[in-house]
Amino acid sequence: MAETDLVELVDEDGRGTGSTTVGEAHAAPGRLHRAFSVVLTRPDGQMLLQRRADAKLRFPGLWTNSCCGHPLPGSDVRDRAALRVREELGVELVDAREVGTFRYRAADASSGHVEREHDHVIVGRCVGDLRPDPDEVSQTEWVTSQRAHELVAAGLVTPWFADVLRLVDTATDATV
Repeated sequence: MAETDLVELVDEDGRGTGSTTVGEAHAAPGRLHRAFSVVLTRPDGQMLLQRRADAKLRFPGLWTNSCCGHPLPGSDVRDRAALRVREELGVELVDAREVGTFRYRAADASSGHVEREHDHVIVGRCVGDLRPDPDEVSQTEWVTSQRAHELVAAGLVTPWFADVLRLVDTATDATV
């Protein structure tokens, strides 16, 4: 999304309250808005992580979930997640399901931008060969949950990824 695209502002319960631009939502001190984090999985239980491109405005170079984004105000979160997966990773999102939401706030010291998001976590599979957009993604890797937790412990991930991983782990435990 461009910094001039609109995002949906929400209250503490995730109810829409209006809209603003991406840039305004991320200006300090940050405005609470709707976002999504997608985790692509394989039948063997591995999940796809990406390392954010160095050109990203917020938290560049860090490992995170497969794909992140913001739905447009009033749009369907899963539809927007599927579109973002296609744009960012070059694959189709299938069997997508929401496994929970959480709120977080994180300031990026290098840019001064602030993430303050009501994040919907979506888990699904992908169809096709990965073709990451180099302006968005510098590296991808299929990892086990254990490896993902090691990256969290080492401090090599985005501020939201530990919460994403917690919800994915809980959803995985519930289906076993």
